[in-house]
Amino acid sequence: MGVSGCGKSFIGQKLADQLNFGFVDGDDFHSDQNKQRMGNGIPLNDQDRLSWLNQLQSLLSNVQKPTILACSALKKNYREILGDHSHDTVFIHLIGSQEVLQDRLATREDHFFNPSLLNDQLTTLESLQPEEKGFSIKIEQNWEKIIAEIETKLNDIKSIK
Repeated sequence: MGVSGCGKSFIGQKLADQLNFGFVDGDDFHSDQNKQRMGNGIPLNDQDRLSWLNQLQSLLSNVQKPTILACSALKKNYREILGDHSHDTVFIHLIGSQEVLQDRLATREDHFFNPSLLNDQLTTLESLQPEEKGFSIKIEQNWEKIIAEIETKLNDIKSIK
């Protein structure tokens, strides 16, 4: 989870490959209307995101193997929707400085997200709460270290059970 440009899709796919998990990119499920809005620099509101979140929740409810979902999950109530199924859900929040995020968005090609929306996402973002199962990872390191840190933290969570 995290704002646009934090590496959700890239890290999520790399982690899924390493763990032999399924992978789903939440961006693939946005409606054409929502993609157009974001492309035009119009922020999405809760109502715009609701059908998208419900679609992702339904998908997660029906997975047959552990699956990583790359999804912004900006608010706690969005994460509650996404986690409303019988599978174990762990949120991994990829965090980075605004400067790093802006630099990444400036060089990203062929994506519908308008970089001008970053400030809106940062304002909307609600950090993980203590009662939520998950952890944060700083993105200002190479992807191999990010994956290793995620795996360590996931193993720590398993050992707590």
